Amino acid sequence: MENPQTIQKSLPLVDNPVPNNQIRKAELLPDSESRLDSMEMKEKPIADSDIPFRDMTDVASKKRSIHQLIAILNVENNIRYQKTIEDTYCNVYSYDYCYFSKVYLPTVWWTAESLEKILQGQEVEAIFEQTVDRIYSSAIHDWFLEWGASFGWKRMHTADEIQNKVNENGGIGIICAKRKEKGLSGHIVPVIPETDLHKAYRQNGVVIYPLQSQAGKLNYNYFSEVRQDWWNDELYTSFVFYYHE
Repeated sequence: MENPQTIQKSLPLVDNPVPNNQIRKAELLPDSESRLDSMEMKEKPIADSDIPFRDMTDVASKKRSIHQLIAILNVENNIRYQKTIEDTYCNVYSYDYCYFSKVYLPTVWWTAESLEKILQGQEVEAIFEQTVDRIYSSAIHDWFLEWGASFGWKRMHTADEIQNKVNENGGIGIICAKRKEKGLSGHIVPVIPETDLHKAYRQNGVVIYPLQSQAGKLNYNYFSEVRQDWWNDELYTSFVFYYHE
């Protein structure tokens, strides 16, 4: 990883900041088999009335309900997010975090054929492994650049900028990195509002490592300094910071 005192910047990727009003969410219906205590149905939203959605009343309620959500999702311990021999589940956790925060992040996305029909104005039903397939973190990186603006995401450019936006507005921050080697996992994590107990890491008052939450090889309800600027790791070809109210 790079020296944390160096300027953090993305590679000069082209992003599309203009929303497309023809594009639609690719989202399956919640399923009773999609649960925190199960490894099944990770492509579907969790159907559990005990999991709170983000309270949008005001900034304080947004931030309070985000931390309630982190406690209930409990990425460190719940079966849904534990790594297996085959895989890790950063994308599943980030999807769940966004879903219950009332923000759209895909866990499945339209096939090329379905996408073409939608952009031609046709109605397409989301059917798993027919019209939609799972989308993983490296592809989500590209999805943000192409489609993020169409779903209300705004690109940020520094760790300090995204942490401050999340703190000030109780919004949703995401860091997503694309793997250099095609076919291998990238990584995606939410950026979390700070509390008295959980803080970002700063140098000279500037956020160097945001407060984050992740599933991965190691799962953390909260972390900042322990993984440093992981998105600058040589494993990744590029990264993006995005924010949503």
